[in-house]
Amino acid sequence: MVTYLFASVFIIGLLAVAFYFWQKPKQNLEERSLSALPEPRSLFSELNAEQAASSDDEETRRAAIIERAKRNDRSALREAHTIGNNEFYSAVLDLLVANVDSDSGLLALASYVTRDELPVNNTLAQAMLNSWMSAPDRSSTAKALHFAALADDAKLYQGAVETALQFWRDGRLADSTPDELKALFDGEFWILSSRTRSSGAGFVLKRTLERARRELEAPSAEQ
Repeated sequence: MVTYLFASVFIIGLLAVAFYFWQKPKQNLEERSLSALPEPRSLFSELNAEQAASSDDEETRRAAIIERAKRNDRSALREAHTIGNNEFYSAVLDLLVANVDSDSGLLALASYVTRDELPVNNTLAQAMLNSWMSAPDRSSTAKALHFAALADDAKLYQGAVETALQFWRDGRLADSTPDELKALFDGEFWILSSRTRSSGAGFVLKRTLERARRELEAPSAEQ
């Protein structure tokens, strides 16, 4: 009986030792597997970091363009246009217009803009109108109205038409015939975008052009 008791105890001990050694490698394997897992990284944190870096690069680029415009580097305008922000582009063009100190300089800037098919804003168009008003003739009238139309502002173009008509009444456009003015007014009108032509201001502009046309077509206008 005692022999069986000792044998049972001995067998139980062996089973306990075997179970211990069988369980330990499994636990170590699980610990190693868990410790080998990489720390989780947030996708949003990576995106935010990339966006922040991109934003910093964009701000640096814009600042460099502004500095070039202040130095009257007209090529800065072309680069500003590639950014695709209308407000920024217009601000750069405003700086270049502000740097102009002569009519020849203004014409050079205007030629650069049209040659590269860049947008014309109200600042440049108004500068061209101001230059034209000081010495209107057939050539400068055509340029002024063209830039007023390129600015795509119905009110600005309406004001240019009314001023040109008044100059003609006052005899300050003696080298322009009524037919030439009529063709100029109507032709440049179609440079305006369809959105601008169909706007409320565009409707008022059409009424102005109709009155100008009637006045220029009147028998007394040819005398």
